[in-house]
Amino acid sequence: MKYLWAPWRTKYINMHSTMKGCFLCTEPGAGNDKRNNILYRGKKTFVIMNRYPYNNGHLMVVPYRHTGDFSKLTREELCELMELTKQTFIILNKVLKPHGYNAGFNLGRVSGAGLENHIHMHIVPRWNGDTNFMPVLGKSKVISQSLDTLYAILIKHFTLLRKANKKKELI
Repeated sequence: MKYLWAPWRTKYINMHSTMKGCFLCTEPGAGNDKRNNILYRGKKTFVIMNRYPYNNGHLMVVPYRHTGDFSKLTREELCELMELTKQTFIILNKVLKPHGYNAGFNLGRVSGAGLENHIHMHIVPRWNGDTNFMPVLGKSKVISQSLDTLYAILIKHFTLLRKANKKKELI
């Protein structure tokens, strides 16, 4: 196996290896949305950037309440989760202009859930040709944009969404 050096990722690996509890529960309460890559806060759910993205723009829509059982989500949580997922697609379409998406839940460890006890919707933008020789031959995925750069772009759009939703009182 060949190695692709990415020393900038060390701070993320070290942060999660020392973290106690569920990061989807602790990060919204930490009070630093920029550092924790939180783009939007609704009443029942929030949008956070994935620190280990499968592709550029990989976001997650997450209920605040800690549960790994989809059937335990309330009607209010489900409605806001889906409405915020829709709004996230709208923003990503405008900003990143992907050709498609992979979106969904990994429920249970056998489905690939890295965090199986806190439901979260993955939204992964896709482009024609975004799978190239690197993952196939090099067993490495190249993400072309830093999280900080993308956060700075996306937060402007999620701030506009927050202002619009306050007027409508949707989320």
